[in-house]
Amino acid sequence: MATLSGQKILLGVTGGIAAYKACELVRELKTRGGEVRVVMTPAAGEFVTPLTFQALSGHPVSQNLLDTEEESAMSHIALARWADRIVVAPASANFLARLAAGMADDLLSTLCLARTAPLILAPAMNQAMWLNPATKANVATLTSRGIGFLGPAEGSQACGETGPGRMMEPKDIADHLEGLDTPGPLAGVRVLVTAGPTREPLDPVRYLTNRSSGKMGYAVAEAALAAGAHVTLVSGPTGLASPKGVRRIDVESAAAMHEAVMDEVAGMDLLIAAAAVADYAPETAPQKLKKSSQTIALSLHRTPDILAEVASLPSRPFTVGFAAETENLEAHARQKLLAKNLDLIAANQVGEGLGFDTDDNALLVLWAHGHQHLDKAPKRRLAERLISLIADHYHAKHSA
Repeated sequence: MATLSGQKILLGVTGGIAAYKACELVRELKTRGGEVRVVMTPAAGEFVTPLTFQALSGHPVSQNLLDTEEESAMSHIALARWADRIVVAPASANFLARLAAGMADDLLSTLCLARTAPLILAPAMNQAMWLNPATKANVATLTSRGIGFLGPAEGSQACGETGPGRMMEPKDIADHLEGLDTPGPLAGVRVLVTAGPTREPLDPVRYLTNRSSGKMGYAVAEAALAAGAHVTLVSGPTGLASPKGVRRIDVESAAAMHEAVMDEVAGMDLLIAAAAVADYAPETAPQKLKKSSQTIALSLHRTPDILAEVASLPSRPFTVGFAAETENLEAHARQKLLAKNLDLIAANQVGEGLGFDTDDNALLVLWAHGHQHLDKAPKRRLAERLISLIADHYHAKHSA
């Protein structure tokens, strides 16, 4: 396993109840060989004292931008230049907003502007704050600037609510930082993955959906992360746990997935669209439909073609699609590849015992002038092989 030996890690701590987890993160990073210095915002000091971090890190804690004693010893420029990487954990909603706006009104935000080292943020906030459109826009802005995100995780929160917004566990953050020491084929690449089914509501009770479990898309997200990418996962409803280190956005309908993808795609280098998105959606009845006749007719309308829309963008990411087919696998997949102007397409045969609701899969990967079969294997192993192939084509296109 890679270690953090010799790594100079600047840990930023912002105000929030999750600040107590930063104490454990310092211990984790030091145990793995990292040299840690801590910078706290004024609000962070309301939750954990600077003396605690000083005792854990073995270094004085930096707090004040205009502290003349502190500045004479190590200015914000010197702090930024000292670090091999900067991690802000927890990163509050307020800090994300100020960072997105380019503000420099305290020591931590100022050194983040002055940095040359990679910056990774581990958000922590109330679930409604994380899901607020303002926060989503700030995250998209920061992602487009190459800033990495770890989490947030989902679960119960100090406020008593449940949902996305928990700071990722310190051990998981440290595991991810260790993984960054061994560059993978997608190191630093910003990857957007879609996964799972969509649900199209008939009425407040019922919906139309498909048999996708999301397992393949989640495996692809995990494999991309292991390859060094910064991964955002837009997921339809599944029962799967988020891969550790992946930023996840939950949606239900095709329209919601379209909105989420278009909100995120400007900051991405690579899109892997593994989700089984409904092609048609019904008109939604405002009240529960009652059983009144032997038959019922549904009026369906086309949903947005997310993949084609992304592939037609003037500054589009490298675009990989998926095709689930019951017949004429290669012919239908190649038609989709050409019609939507994709870089690659991964096609798989579906039906009874194939593709959906299974732990194994096989893929036929097509591109403009070639193809490659990826034989049947567990989806996690298959995803690793697919990511390796995608990485080869991605780098070939960008070096041409």
